[in-house]
Amino acid sequence: MAQPLMPHATASWLVDNTALSFEQIAEFCGLHILEVQAIADDTAATKLTGRDPVRAHELTMDEIEKGQANPDYRLKMLKGPEQVRRTKGPRYTPVSKRQDKPDGIAWIIRNHPEISDGAIGKLIGTTRTTIAAIRDRTHWNIGNITPKDPVTLGLCSQRELDALVAKAAKAAGIEEVQDTRLEGDREALLEQLRAEREAAARAAEAGDEPAAPRPLFEDPFKR
Repeated sequence: MAQPLMPHATASWLVDNTALSFEQIAEFCGLHILEVQAIADDTAATKLTGRDPVRAHELTMDEIEKGQANPDYRLKMLKGPEQVRRTKGPRYTPVSKRQDKPDGIAWIIRNHPEISDGAIGKLIGTTRTTIAAIRDRTHWNIGNITPKDPVTLGLCSQRELDALVAKAAKAAGIEEVQDTRLEGDREALLEQLRAEREAAARAAEAGDEPAAPRPLFEDPFKR
C-alpha cells in the first residue's frame, strides 16, 4: 500500500485536524500505533510540523469524513508520491574522483582511439568538449594530465570498459588482437615435457630406473 511522502508529518496533521482513530492514522501513514500516540501526546523526539495530505493531493476530505464516520474504515490514498527516476545524462562521479577524469580520458584516447567521444563521455561521465580538448591537447591542464587506466581510477568497471572496447572494435572492423609473444616458448616447453614423459615410460617398460627430470631452472651458484 502506498504511503504519504512524509508519514510522521502527515500523521501529526491528521491527529490535530481530524477525529480519525490512531489505528486509522497509523495504517494510512504506515506507522506503528505507538508512534501516532507519541505524536498525539507530544512525546516525540522533536515537535513535528504537520503536513496537510489534502493539499498534497494524497487524501480527499471525503475519505477523511468516511473514516471519521466509521472507525473500521481504512483510508485510501488518492495517489502515491512520485517515484524518483534517474534521468538520462552523464554518469554521476563522486566529487573525490572527478579530478581523475582527464587522466582516464587520456588513457582511453591513447589506447583505444576507435572509441568515439560520445561513448567515452557516457563511460566516464564527461562532456564532448572536455574530451576534444584532451584529444587536441588544448585542455587548460594538459601539462598535468597523465594517462591512467579508468578502471584503476574507479571511474568505471572492467566489464564496462571491455564491453565498450569490443563494441567499438566491431563497429570499426578491427579484429581482436591476441598476444602471441609467448606461444613459441610455450610450445617448446610442452614439447620438452612430452619428450621427457615418453623417455620415462620407455625406461619403465625396459625395467631401468628412470632418470630424474631436468629442472626447468637451474641454480647458477650450485656446484
